[in-house]
Amino acid sequence: MKSAKKLFLLPGTITFICLSFAAEDKSAPKEGESPVDHLPPWVRRVTWFGERADWSHDGRRILFVEKTFGDVYEVELATGILRAMTHHYPHYGYTRALYLANGDLLLSGPDHFDPKKPGDARTQCWLFLLDKSLTRPALALGSKCSEGPAVSRKRMHIAWTHVAAEYPDEMEKGSSRMQEADIIYENGAPKLVHQSVILESKDLSFKCTMETQNFVPPDEKMLTFSAYGYQGTEVCVVDVATKRVTNLTNSPGEYDEPEGIFPDGRFTLVECDKQNKKGSSYVDLWKLRLDGGGYVERLTYFSDYPGYKSSNPVVSDDGLFMAFQMAKSKDPAGVGYGIFIYDLTMAKTYKR
Repeated sequence: MKSAKKLFLLPGTITFICLSFAAEDKSAPKEGESPVDHLPPWVRRVTWFGERADWSHDGRRILFVEKTFGDVYEVELATGILRAMTHHYPHYGYTRALYLANGDLLLSGPDHFDPKKPGDARTQCWLFLLDKSLTRPALALGSKCSEGPAVSRKRMHIAWTHVAAEYPDEMEKGSSRMQEADIIYENGAPKLVHQSVILESKDLSFKCTMETQNFVPPDEKMLTFSAYGYQGTEVCVVDVATKRVTNLTNSPGEYDEPEGIFPDGRFTLVECDKQNKKGSSYVDLWKLRLDGGGYVERLTYFSDYPGYKSSNPVVSDDGLFMAFQMAKSKDPAGVGYGIFIYDLTMAKTYKR
């Protein structure tokens, strides 16, 4: 008779193994369950409200919008302390808030608001700059902005989108264009200079509505953008100098929207419905190669829970963490129910 072999485990090993199995449990969620009830060890919740996160350059704070047309807040990750950034002056609410290279804030929001027509206010948003000292109101930059602008993490430079509904007298109906500019200060007031058009939708070989997303690091010579309405929605990148456009997903009938980009310039995060092909209301977060090599992996599983999705991810400057939001399928794009942090290193360890 063979002697029974014994298995010896070091203290803590059992816990690690159990957590690994629990984290990779793909059993179907029960009716009424929330993804918050089943977060893996590498995901933690940092706020219980808010949407559209952005990382501070030192990775210690996250900027976010309270709600669409709401105030802007900053959360200190070490303490959980919330800081109101736009309570010190009256405004009509904001839809975007992003850190500029010098620490000032780029905001996007309307200059009027009719509660009966919120869609009009979202379309007619303007760019503003808020001084990081928070000693005065945000100052207008003199240009409208459709959805989210792209902000350089290294220089005072931005790119943003116009759509025909914003400038009907100078743009063809249904068209869009992306432009870029530097931000300078004159007598303490910010202004856009060296403004130039990057790309117009009429110059594309396919029909879509464009939205700027991110400059591709480290040299920022490329810009990712969403091609809404083309084959669902596609992830595209344009060479700012040559205007050459590359479709990185080319997946008919699939929703692929680029979001946060990795600091090494090799990957971008994407809101994608590859897992269910149900459209933009049922997305989760995927990691996509920027060299055209396709998707690497699916990162979140919120859409497995009926009524939920995850969205609007951004990567910290050190490439170690992702911030994103929980969202619900019934809501318009961008609406969030709290900010979460995804530890990319820990996730890789558990998934080995």
